[in-house]
Amino acid sequence: MNHTNGESPQARGGTSSPVDEPSRIRVRVGLVTTLVGFFLFTVGAKTAWFGWDRSPGVGFVKITFFLFGLAIICLGGYVGLPPLWSRKERTIVSDIGMRLVATGFVISVFAGMADVFGMGSQLPPQAPYFGPLQATGVLIGQAVIALGFLMLIPYSTPREKK
Repeated sequence: MNHTNGESPQARGGTSSPVDEPSRIRVRVGLVTTLVGFFLFTVGAKTAWFGWDRSPGVGFVKITFFLFGLAIICLGGYVGLPPLWSRKERTIVSDIGMRLVATGFVISVFAGMADVFGMGSQLPPQAPYFGPLQATGVLIGQAVIALGFLMLIPYSTPREKK
């Protein structure tokens, strides 16, 4: 935004532009996207809750589905949280938070798909198996994602009374 002589619109007697306030539409789209991702994640992780469980174990399709849901959750956070910084300059902590979200997702994908990538306990002729080590890896990835989202939230300090 280019202002004459560096003055803000308020200083010149104008009103603030919509860019100065958080984009309500982007925040809402981010929230809806996150909720859709949470639904997809839940369907992939706990298909029995919906009566859609057709196999006793957790195989390739279920793993892929809940990782896809996790990707949609991360996308919703990427869309919905940055507009909250509209009145302030984003900090290095928030930039690190964005990178932690991506890193946590990569950790979750590689842990969840370890058998498919040939790094797990079940080699390719056997069906993929989502065991306790893979579940721990996915949980660690989700914890990193949660930490990244917490770092993306703009916290304000209480103002001192004069």
